[in-house]
Amino acid sequence: MTTTSRRAVLGAATAAGLGTALTGCGAGTAAQPVNAEPTIPAATGPVKLTYWTWLKDLQSVCDAWNVDNPDVQVEAIWIGAGNSGGYAKMFAALAAGGGGDIAQVEFQLLPSFLLQNGLVDLSRYGFRDHLDSFRPADISRVSVGDSVFGVPQDTGPMGLFYRRDVFEEIGITPPATWAEWLDVARAVKASDPVRRLEGFNVNDPGNFTSYCMQAGAEWFKTDGEEWLVDLTGEPTRMVAQFMDQAFGEDLFDLSLGAFTAGWYAATAKGQIPSVITGSWGDALVESVGGTEGKWAVAPMPRWPDTGFASATLGGSTAAVMSTSKHPKEALDFILWMATTPTAIDLLIDNSGIGWSPSPDFIGTKREQPSAFFSGQNYNEEVFVPAAGEQNPGWIWSPIYLELNDALSTAVRGATSGGTPLVDAVADVQDRVIDIMQHKGLRVRSAS
Repeated sequence: MTTTSRRAVLGAATAAGLGTALTGCGAGTAAQPVNAEPTIPAATGPVKLTYWTWLKDLQSVCDAWNVDNPDVQVEAIWIGAGNSGGYAKMFAALAAGGGGDIAQVEFQLLPSFLLQNGLVDLSRYGFRDHLDSFRPADISRVSVGDSVFGVPQDTGPMGLFYRRDVFEEIGITPPATWAEWLDVARAVKASDPVRRLEGFNVNDPGNFTSYCMQAGAEWFKTDGEEWLVDLTGEPTRMVAQFMDQAFGEDLFDLSLGAFTAGWYAATAKGQIPSVITGSWGDALVESVGGTEGKWAVAPMPRWPDTGFASATLGGSTAAVMSTSKHPKEALDFILWMATTPTAIDLLIDNSGIGWSPSPDFIGTKREQPSAFFSGQNYNEEVFVPAAGEQNPGWIWSPIYLELNDALSTAVRGATSGGTPLVDAVADVQDRVIDIMQHKGLRVRSAS
């Protein structure tokens, strides 16, 4: 990519977005889709914006903006996490013609909001002039054809957090490939019958999804107005076969998902000495008692001859709701929040955001070595490269919640003697296509 500008890559990425596959399926209250209406001009007088979010102390970020922008004041309104009631409040507000001007929406939920005619196309208000301020893969996940429906607020490039002292005791090193991961996991299990290299939550398929993303899978594409679904392609089958092997050899602790109470206790004892997760996991790992200076971070293992160096887990966007009367002013604030060093530092220090969406500034605190992580400057060494080496072809579907439920059922079956995951993904694909058809979407299998 050394000879291609970021703007050129972004243009290609957005052109490969969702296209028109969501049109005609909205259930919003507007007489016509909001983005078919004329743009709203900038206000000529004072404006007050509201930002619906579940980030803690986001008002401190808004206050920094408010000091320098007396004519455009922003108030943060805490609504609870998305899947814990936040999204329900947003959808109810949209149906009633209300809601905040700005909403925190996770990447994977953006297409679901578009089905409700719920978001403003920010390209109509000048966002495409700012594409160079973001990473290509992050933009591809908020794009619909040439339209953009959210500004990346934070992301979660993945890496391997590990107990350096336990690895040294066993005589192992962080695995560079997933084949090596199997060997390392076997060595950990052999060192002590209660030890496992990692825990795995069978009710949360997030890591499996991210592993497929890293392997190069593209579960959803569009062809004009038609969705193409591919959960049975080679990248997904390769990851599913790997998971089946790990489950079959009892290499995960399936009773202790990462960052549960039991996981913290076991990890403090060295019984679960690693976790592959998003960059935001550092703050949670630091809560493992009595382990300061015993941790380090390594890149995510890679798949053979395919895929990307990392994947992403978690992350949110700042989107402008279709009921906002001031989309231009809302976008101005969001761009300031996502790209300005002052705002990024406040978001990290006060709100605990994940990885900064700006490729030019990761945050002052994250530029420094960490005593907890053995003096390693792990953000610069591991997560800066990981953030730039993502799958740009990955987009989310408009039925993320239903997809997640189907995958959870498949994983639980595979770990309890049922259908192997490599076979179950075909059933998941059939289920997904059926659900999308019942929502009125044009869809077919791509494999």
